[in-house]
Amino acid sequence: MPMIRVMIADDHAIVRQGLKQILSETDDINVTGEAETGFQAIKIVRQHDFDVMLLDISLPDRNGIEILKQIKKDKPNLAVLMLSMHNEHEFAIRALKAGAAGYLNKQSAPAQLVVAIRQVATGNKYVSPAVAQELANTVNSDADQPLHNTLSDREFQTLCLIAAGKTLSDISVEMFLSPKTVSVYRARLLEKLKLTNNSELIRYAIKNKLVD
Repeated sequence: MPMIRVMIADDHAIVRQGLKQILSETDDINVTGEAETGFQAIKIVRQHDFDVMLLDISLPDRNGIEILKQIKKDKPNLAVLMLSMHNEHEFAIRALKAGAAGYLNKQSAPAQLVVAIRQVATGNKYVSPAVAQELANTVNSDADQPLHNTLSDREFQTLCLIAAGKTLSDISVEMFLSPKTVSVYRARLLEKLKLTNNSELIRYAIKNKLVD
């Protein structure tokens, strides 16, 4: 069986170490690259070949969905498996639409990680049963889509950060945008969600399980 070359992009050294430890116990998976920022990840992927990339959805310098889109432009055949601590269904659907080969919660069992890597390395998709059910529901009920599904990735990220208690200046730093641009995203998402202020926005996010 050919060796599966894996690249890990996560800003926490302890997470990367844990993933490498799990994968070192297999005979067919070899971690041959790692990065702690989106910029590093894109640079390394351009310079080297990998079969599967494990990409954290929330790196410090760029949004994981944006990094995913850039990597799929540079290396269309690279299978990217998104890792996240976020609300599984909502982020999984956005990641899959953006070209991810699969989506895995960081708290998944080690055996699930190994199965996911082997599955996406063969060109297949990997999602948990819960996400598969959610995707089926999405296909079957377009008319009943929640309003937040109409948001762009940037607007959705802004929504989640406001709901998590971040200020506009915090968000501008985290998203590498000017406070003015963040205000524009906030205004747009309030309009799309038919809300008027941050308190209503936070209640909406909690009701729709967009924050932990």
